[in-house]
Amino acid sequence: MSEKMNFCRGGGCTAKLGAGALSHVLERLPKGPRDQKLLIGYESRDDGAVYQVSDDMAIVQTLDFFPPMVDDPYVFGKIAAANALSDVYAMGGEVKTALNIVCFPEDMDLNILGEILRGGLEKVLEAGGSLAGGHSIADDSVKYGLSVTGVVHPGKIYPNNQGRQGDCLILTKKLGTGIICTANRIGEASEEAMEEAVSSMTMLNKEASRICRNYEIHGCTDVTGFGFLGHLHEMMDGACSCVVYGDQVPVMENALDYADEFFLTAAGQKNRNHLEGFVRFEEVPFALEEVLLDPQTSGGLLIAVKKEEAEALLADLQGAGLPAAAVGRIVEKREPEILVVGGKGEAL
Repeated sequence: MSEKMNFCRGGGCTAKLGAGALSHVLERLPKGPRDQKLLIGYESRDDGAVYQVSDDMAIVQTLDFFPPMVDDPYVFGKIAAANALSDVYAMGGEVKTALNIVCFPEDMDLNILGEILRGGLEKVLEAGGSLAGGHSIADDSVKYGLSVTGVVHPGKIYPNNQGRQGDCLILTKKLGTGIICTANRIGEASEEAMEEAVSSMTMLNKEASRICRNYEIHGCTDVTGFGFLGHLHEMMDGACSCVVYGDQVPVMENALDYADEFFLTAAGQKNRNHLEGFVRFEEVPFALEEVLLDPQTSGGLLIAVKKEEAEALLADLQGAGLPAAAVGRIVEKREPEILVVGGKGEAL
């Protein structure tokens, strides 16, 4: 499109409610009687709901939508769709169908909406799914995403909170999208930095999830609005602790520089406040702290894998062209829950 878009006022997963506020509400909701076929519900803070329909099949249901974080509507559509599809991959499932979720101003050019939907459709097709319809409402600002249905074998689900002592933690994408998009919004991000961020945000987690099926995965989640450390906190679930080796965490080019310039997100500071008392940093630069708290849009998978299989899994992921890295390990429950150290350690 020749018209430059100006509808990006801060979106993506930086627009999500903070983990603390969300937990405050969800903890007070009545749970109702437990359906034994509901294998995973919201009580585990997992990436999607899983409902068993037969001995060898369960349905994965999820949805996600948010405001734009880039100016190009076509690129925004791809990012929003990749982000929504990711939850199925984080559960170990395969995408089958998707429905569009659209909020759009009635006085805005409909060609913009067409480009958003075109980008979303491309990602659904790349995932091997079918776009089966959707729902739209008139709103004062643009928002887009998908409701996604996938399938998974009931015995091969990746929960987010079943990591075990000794497991290796592997991250499949670099961190820094929130900080880079914030810098871009105020005209401070380089073209190269934004290209790297967009390339990461539009990449499906399909291949990473497929590779994981060959290994003993105890826990998995995708890193999105609560940041790397927020989602890691959910993975520990009060049962385990972990050590993260800061020097081994993959970070996008320029993200640390932008953090040092204080191009930070309000959501990142919410994540820091929510994790107070759970995380301790030892000899970790301020910029890296911020990257670890940075809300990611369409981030990578964070995987807890059996230690004996970690090296082979990492080699397979890297062999597929993914910027995966071993970033830490799960240990017995202790204080603090998450220890982030500045030096290298024995992740594998």
